[in-house]
Amino acid sequence: MSENALKKIMDHAQAGIEAREKFFQNKAETLVDIAKTMALCMANGGKVMFCGNGGSAADSQHLAAEFVNRFKMERPPLPGIALTTDSSILTAIGNDYSYDEVFEKQVMALGAPGDVLVGLSTSGTSTNVIRAMREARKRDVITVGMAGQHGGEMLPVSDYLLLVPSGDTPVIQEIHIAAGHMLCLLVDHFLFEEVAELTPYLSGGAE
Repeated sequence: MSENALKKIMDHAQAGIEAREKFFQNKAETLVDIAKTMALCMANGGKVMFCGNGGSAADSQHLAAEFVNRFKMERPPLPGIALTTDSSILTAIGNDYSYDEVFEKQVMALGAPGDVLVGLSTSGTSTNVIRAMREARKRDVITVGMAGQHGGEMLPVSDYLLLVPSGDTPVIQEIHIAAGHMLCLLVDHFLFEEVAELTPYLSGGAE
């Protein structure tokens, strides 16, 4: 058996373990805040949108599916939309305008005040994601940035920022999906298990 191959496995596993532990230690409260914001958005009739490129596009679709179908518990479908999936929209915008605008124009069409946009970019510098988040903020759509290291250009366009303490793209992506799963779990928690925590903030709720 190749010792070099085994070492690559263990080195990657260890890097992931260390980054994951540090991320969840530092960002657990932020994850709770984001999940509560998403739950309030959905309870008030809003939606959560996701965008990203490559592996981050796959994560966008994955997390939207968890909301629309289910995560763990049996519950009604929830409004999650991946802005990465309609090939006609993506190619029309890319062809007629620019690939940099493929998510921005969808936010212009679909985003409403109180909605949430999650932008995933391991580098934090994906132009189409940054432009979509900038447009979202103009429309009072709450923005959640998910990136690695220092966040690149995410900071000024993010209401909430989840940075993975790693410069290794695969590790960042693995922790992004773990964080996304926690958001799915917690949104279900606030909408269907601890509804009383949201009641004061709901439209028409107690002041």
